[in-house]
Amino acid sequence: MGGSLIRTALYSEHLKSNANIVDFHGFELPIWYTSIKEEHLACRSGAGIFDVSHMGSFRFTGANVRAWLETLSTQKVTSITPGRCAYTHFLDDNGYLIDDMIFAVVSENEILGVPNASMIDVMWDWFISHLPEDGSIILENLSTDTSIVALQGPKSKEIITDALGEDSHVGRFKWKEIPENKLGITGWIQGTGYTGESGYEIFVPNSDSPVLWNSLLNAGATPVGLGARDTLRLEKGFLLSGVDFCWPELPEADDFLARDSWESNVPFGWGFDHQYIGKGKVESHSQTDARLLGIKYTGKGPLPRPGKIVTDLEGNKIGMLTSGAPSPSLGNVGIGMGYISGVVEGDKVLIVASERRSVEAIIVTPPFI
Repeated sequence: MGGSLIRTALYSEHLKSNANIVDFHGFELPIWYTSIKEEHLACRSGAGIFDVSHMGSFRFTGANVRAWLETLSTQKVTSITPGRCAYTHFLDDNGYLIDDMIFAVVSENEILGVPNASMIDVMWDWFISHLPEDGSIILENLSTDTSIVALQGPKSKEIITDALGEDSHVGRFKWKEIPENKLGITGWIQGTGYTGESGYEIFVPNSDSPVLWNSLLNAGATPVGLGARDTLRLEKGFLLSGVDFCWPELPEADDFLARDSWESNVPFGWGFDHQYIGKGKVESHSQTDARLLGIKYTGKGPLPRPGKIVTDLEGNKIGMLTSGAPSPSLGNVGIGMGYISGVVEGDKVLIVASERRSVEAIIVTPPFI
């Protein structure tokens, strides 16, 4: 590993669990501990823990912070009451998706947000450039001092209760401070995550993260790496920044991934009943434009992968995959997502999986499970 890579506060704990470490957006993080499939299924049937400390953590404060953020956000932030979390997109002046983010309304005057790892600096600059000139909104970057541990799966409630006490549970897309606990750790808990399972994202000071991690392990959670994190999110049809969309202003941007909220086809987090930057492009589409849709293999052949062409049954190109993998929950059948035009759910298509082989698939609306 190069000396410039960043290690999270849990790096040593990953090594103790024999993690396979990779470079992920400049961070040394586990891709797997045992196997992607084993960790994936453990999360679906029990509970998995993930080190997602590479993700950012921003704090926005000010008397009109919700109204201000709403001018930048596809989500109607003023409708989110204190103690609740929500998902949103941020679009640029041309309507292209810069990043997506989960945020929590802590109080009337405070919001906490989680930008994607590779977009922390970009989103910081974007927010700073749109702060009110009167200084009424303050933005803080808590990223380098904060560790984030995600606990996900049907047994997550009993595990967090064992580690942090009866009062630690928080409902789906809710927010609360970590209650007084036997571990002596502080921070906050959100009923959010990236797997589609019930669970939590726990935000703590870096110094508290090893204690929290080991307590969750001892309570029965399985450590899960980035590999299974990707297959888990794909089965639920969740977007991945830089893979399913990419801001065209980035140096490495692929023009095919320059998309807006309508094209991303996310059924929540955006609307037309408030004004926000980029709204005009979202409103401009016709139903014939390409949107992000799911495909599920009905034939056998090389697995679907990002960049694979999608054609109709006559071989005419109608789109391209942005995500694709075998689905552990569905017996490793190939699933994927991509921007595809001229189809509806149930239509048959072909995935050009290799130079010699196209595999028949069906159009589906995620989630896949």
